[in-house]
Amino acid sequence: MPEATRKTIESYPRQAEIGEERTVLLRLMESSDRDRVVDFARALPPRDLLFLRRDITDPEVVDEWVRDIERGCTVTVLAEKDGELLAYGSLWLDETFWGRDMGEIRVQVSPGWRGLGLGLVVASEVFAIAKDLGLERIMARLTKEQERTRAILERLGFAQVAVLRDFVLDRDGKPHDLLVMSAGIGHLTDTEAIAMWRRS
Repeated sequence: MPEATRKTIESYPRQAEIGEERTVLLRLMESSDRDRVVDFARALPPRDLLFLRRDITDPEVVDEWVRDIERGCTVTVLAEKDGELLAYGSLWLDETFWGRDMGEIRVQVSPGWRGLGLGLVVASEVFAIAKDLGLERIMARLTKEQERTRAILERLGFAQVAVLRDFVLDRDGKPHDLLVMSAGIGHLTDTEAIAMWRRS
């Protein structure tokens, strides 16, 4: 884990409320989660897979992800219920010298749990970890088609900073615009997310 603070490590695992009647377990991803992550990815709708930064339906790609966790390049929070993986949120650290105070957020939620606030919860966890690690800014890269993800990020205080026209090719070779969004760690706007930073 990248220079993880004791605060980050000791805050997991723990329960989080989703809405009024649902509770999920939040914990940090480990090497033993590899097969569960692959199964989670393979159950995603085909459209979701078009815009993943990595093809995490491939076990070897998830093995690389695990190695990145062990090398300290990323921290990933998993949300699960009764042993079922429901969502993940990752903080990827910029390994360049000039970007050492920045991270990138990546979030994915199981279709059956979308629209319930789980994506917001997981994204907020990533923000909290970034704060614990002393980062100044978080970036997000997504396509225009990822409207739900964009809405979550905007609710957290992200703003669009660039549009790269026809920058992303899907699996069929069709180009899509890439949106770059950014938020300062000190500018979290959602009151629910602010409460999560308190690590109650």
